[in-house]
Amino acid sequence: MVVRSKRAQRIRSKDRKGGVEILLAENVENLGQQGEIVRVKPGYARNYLVPMGLATVATEANKRMVENHKKRQEAAQAARLKEIKQLADKIKNYSVTLEANATDDGQLYGSIVQADISKALVKAGYDVQPNHLKMEGPIKSLGMYTIPVQLHSDISTEVKVWVVPTASIK
Repeated sequence: MVVRSKRAQRIRSKDRKGGVEILLAENVENLGQQGEIVRVKPGYARNYLVPMGLATVATEANKRMVENHKKRQEAAQAARLKEIKQLADKIKNYSVTLEANATDDGQLYGSIVQADISKALVKAGYDVQPNHLKMEGPIKSLGMYTIPVQLHSDISTEVKVWVVPTASIK
């Protein structure tokens, strides 16, 4: 006489469509993302997904738990987007002034890159990483530049950058 656990019995029970519903605990290639409910063959679930910790049986309690978790994540994402929009509005009204050594005709001895602008923005209290700045190339001469800033896939703004010569005391 073979005694099987309740979990094994639930995995063995097929639904009308010939598979079992499982809840993915991890991203599984060619199957789905974490938190999705997918239908698979009972043997695949019983012998691979559940023992490896990649999935669990999609009970009503698990489904409710996942829905609640998704709602919390969506609320957190909405709050984060709101913060990013506020940051974008602040950056739009801010201008960065960078000093650089330059020749008499305005050519810089070095160049200004994303890291320099990002460092100045962070120093001013704006959390902007170098990869957020979308420059076509380094700045090599004095002047005012408008640099696009991509803070999120949906949120972009611009920052004004003034490149001025270093003050020399004679």
